[in-house]
Amino acid sequence: MSETTPPQIGPVIQMARKSRHLTLEQLAKLSGVSRSMLSQIERSETNPTFAVVWSLTQALNIEFSDLVSGDAVARKSALIDIVPADHVPLIASPDGACRLKILSPPALAGKTEWYQVEIEPGGALVSAPHAPRTREHFTALTDGIAITSGETTTALTAGEVARYSADVPHAISNTSDAVASGWLVVLYN
Repeated sequence: MSETTPPQIGPVIQMARKSRHLTLEQLAKLSGVSRSMLSQIERSETNPTFAVVWSLTQALNIEFSDLVSGDAVARKSALIDIVPADHVPLIASPDGACRLKILSPPALAGKTEWYQVEIEPGGALVSAPHAPRTREHFTALTDGIAITSGETTTALTAGEVARYSADVPHAISNTSDAVASGWLVVLYN
């Protein structure tokens, strides 16, 4: 393949879909990409937009770089899917003070999500209100975490769990002088 020839991602998408025992219909539901578009992509009859490729990588839980290189099939051991550590999606705040590893499968996005959270000293993960009746559960793995929900702020120590409304402005802050961490579960209602 020359540098000007785009990679053929259709066969890689098809291989990743089949390795996960998904039909075109199932992948269409998971990704929000129509069945007919998926079929065209798999047959290399169309070049999908970045947004479509992004939706597919999220639905199949594969990295964009693996899609382009052709190494997009997750390792399986019997009935256990293994996601290599360097393939777990990571979100960082613009200032780099907060990092969230997305541990939940893409199919549960907007329903139930869970994250590993790390916050630098003085950093805060500040969130706008989520959908009505959304709740968050945060388990502090270290001291120095403060949870704010609406007008209320509470400090946590290692091992404590805070359950709070996330349909109001809310934040998870590090008040310590060391990196703070915990587990965050978001439950959408």
